[in-house]
Amino acid sequence: MKKDELSRKEREQLQRRAEILQAALELFSQKGYHNVSMHEIATRAEFAVGTLYKFFKNKEELYKEILLQTAMLFYSASSKALEEKGDEYARVKNFLKTKCKLFMENILSIRLYFAVSGAGVSFNVRRGLETELRSFYDQVIQKLANVFEKGIQKKIFRPLDPYYLALALDSISNAFLFCWMEDPDKHPVDTDLIEKIFFERIYLVHR
Repeated sequence: MKKDELSRKEREQLQRRAEILQAALELFSQKGYHNVSMHEIATRAEFAVGTLYKFFKNKEELYKEILLQTAMLFYSASSKALEEKGDEYARVKNFLKTKCKLFMENILSIRLYFAVSGAGVSFNVRRGLETELRSFYDQVIQKLANVFEKGIQKKIFRPLDPYYLALALDSISNAFLFCWMEDPDKHPVDTDLIEKIFFERIYLVHR
């Protein structure tokens, strides 16, 4: 069912759910996941504690949902970027810019993922979450590899393994983004530089 087809009550429920998730993310970021209670989250979201528990039974569910929503956002936006008009070179560049932009816009969720790293989260929840996150990641990498493969067929890129090209671009961009995460002033994200480093040896079309 599309969002505009939802009833007023359903839209209100989605809005409440989003407000709870945002409140939880803010508190986890400010105080640390282990130092936040469900009561504090309810207070920040301006809901009764009972209302909070109707949506999420514990902090683990909130943690999992925050990360899954972020992963789905990355997947959706990345897929769209790779399907935009233009040749394969333009699509890969668009993907890179989209990925970097999303990373910086969702830095709180990303920091949360690395900060918790399974500690304080049950094994079953952690295992299930990692499986789902890995699935999103693998699908994006495969879509990116498919674009590289088409570009190779059109002689836009050098004939290298498209899957490893996708992994290489992902790894290079991650290195820049993690440096930015540690020190944004010292290491600003420069997608033009990432493009230059990556495409220098594989792009065949005269620029």
